[in-house]
Formats: sequence, structure tokens, C-alpha cells
Amino acid sequence: MAFAPLQNDTFLRACWRQATDHTPIWLMRQAGRYLPEYVATRARAGSFMGLATNVDFATEVTLQPLERFPLDAAILFSDILTVPDAMGLGLSFEAGEGPRFARPVRDEAAIAALEVPDMEKLRYVFNAVSSIRRALDGRVPLIGFSGSPWTLACYMVEGAGSSDYRLVKSLMYSRPDLMHRLLAVNADAVATYLNAQIDAGAQAVMIFDSWGGVLADGAFQEFSLAYTARVLSQLKRDGADGEPVPRIVFTKGGGLWLDAMRALDCEVLGLDWTMNLADARARVGEGAQAKALQGNIDPNVLFAPPERIESEVAKVLASFGPPHADPATPGPTHIFNLGHGISQFTPPDHVAALVQAVHAQSRAIRT
Repeated sequence: MAFAPLQNDTFLRACWRQATDHTPIWLMRQAGRYLPEYVATRARAGSFMGLATNVDFATEVTLQPLERFPLDAAILFSDILTVPDAMGLGLSFEAGEGPRFARPVRDEAAIAALEVPDMEKLRYVFNAVSSIRRALDGRVPLIGFSGSPWTLACYMVEGAGSSDYRLVKSLMYSRPDLMHRLLAVNADAVATYLNAQIDAGAQAVMIFDSWGGVLADGAFQEFSLAYTARVLSQLKRDGADGEPVPRIVFTKGGGLWLDAMRALDCEVLGLDWTMNLADARARVGEGAQAKALQGNIDPNVLFAPPERIESEVAKVLASFGPPHADPATPGPTHIFNLGHGISQFTPPDHVAALVQAVHAQSRAIRT
């Protein structure tokens, strides 16, 4: 599969802990409802799934933020719940309510019936990856993604988002055997799904463990971390163009387990806004098994005036500390991002101020 040469590889070099001339930035949910052009495209599509399953629409909205902001990476427009949808759970999105499954899995028979889905049911995702990669024309790298096995299990058992995770945790504590069966199927499905994205042209892949932080210590290691590791162990190392593909793991609320996550077979760890970057760098960003770090400004900073955004950017960059500068060796690197996804109410002009501040200040630090 032939793709255009990459013009801006700053994000990928930071993933590989190589020196860069500025700190790269991209944003979780950067293609989304805060952009009026996204809202217009979604209206044309008729629904969220109509948007996500249409290759042309998915390509269009993925590129929209790059037309506005000089971001250093694009991320596939899709949803973390496409995999359980392909398992037959009946995914829908109701306005104002978020995702919902018509057929949640809550008993032995439902879990026993689960299997890795036929990836042809997700062909629309892989076609979108290839389409976006071609449309980018080498401008920046493309990130593919999936939800983690545990996060998918939360939605699959609860049937929707949850405030207390009562159903999934009840299953986990009362029938851990069933939970392990569910997570094993999810892990193998996620690995197959991400490998297909890599084959289609994704240049990096990210696992969103959005709900790992709701678990107790011990339960996190057993029911989330172990299955994220199972996914990582199966991922392809090289992409469709023969280039190596870095792997990113983001666990919201996962700061307690950074030392355990250091052993994961991945290149980058994402951090939410509760983590101190200097502490994370000392624990997992240096030495043997070191990871690049991604994050972690509070998304709500983007509601402050531009001058306050600039000062908060300075705090995050200062917290990470001196950037790695030796081009001959790997070292501590930072990918700037939010500590979670961007809010739909964020003013686009404030995003522009954020991106400009990260680029300008991080370049100044290196001179």
C-alpha cells in the first residue's frame, strides 16, 4: 500500500523518545462537536453512526481540525464501541443520552456466546483509515485506536454509561470467571481490530482505558492491566508502509498504577490532568523500560481567556522539565495533550491559542 511521504514526523519521533524541535500536540476528541463544521457534517449524515460508518464523512471530520489548527497528528474519527457493536450488541446513540446497547451481556449464556467478531463487519473503519491516510497526503501521522478490554466490558455489561458501575462490578466480584472470559474475548478482538487498522494505514495506535480508574487496587491489575497487556502482546510492530508503529496506553484515573504500567509493552503512556508530569517522568519517563509521556492539561483550561491558557501551557511544559535534546540517543519526551477529551462547549479560538502556545513556548525552551 503506497502512501505519501510524511512531512511532519514530530509526533512519531516523540513516541520513540527521540529529540524534537518542538513538543508535538494533538487533542483527544479533536474532531468533534466543538467545531461548527463537524456539527454541520453530522447533520448531513443524519446520526452519529451514519457519520462514523460513512467513509467520506469520517474522512471529512477527521481532517476538519487540521484545517483550523497546526496539530501534529490526526486521529481516526470513530467510536470505541464499534467492536462490541460488531459482536451483535446493537449499538445506538440517542441525542443527549450517549451510547446504548440493545442487548447487554449480563449472564453466563450471553458471555459464553461472545466471540471475536468477523472484521468484515468493521470494514467501514478500515476503509476510513486508508481514506484518511490518503487524504492527509503525508501532512501528519494518523493514529488508530480502540477501547481497552475493561472499558468495553463496562459498556457491554452496563448497557450504557454508568455513574457507579454497579452491574459490571457485581459481575466481576460475584463471577470473576465470567468476567475473565468476557475480557479475554475483548482483548483478542481489540488486538485483531487494531492490527487491521495498522494494515489499513494507521501509523500509531492508542488503547483508551477510559474506566480503568474506577477499579480498586488489585482489581485494576487483574481485570484491566492484564488484558491491556494481552492486547499489546498481539499487536503488529510494522505498518502498511513498513514503518514501525508506536503504541499508546491511556488510563483515566490510572496515576496510582504508573509503576505497574511501566512494564507494559508499549512506547507511550497517556496521563490525565491529576498527574504531576515531573513525578511521572521520574517514575516511568527515564531509564530502563522508559516511556514517552502524553498529556495532560485539564480540558477545562480551554474555557479560560487565551492569556490564562498560555500560562497554563507554560506550567505543563515546566512540569515535564527540560526536553530531551540529543539526536543520537533516546531520552525523555513529551507529547502535549489534554488530560481527557475536549468538551463540546470549547471555543475553537481557545484551541487555536493552546496549539500556538505549545508550539511557540516549546520551541523557545529548546533555543
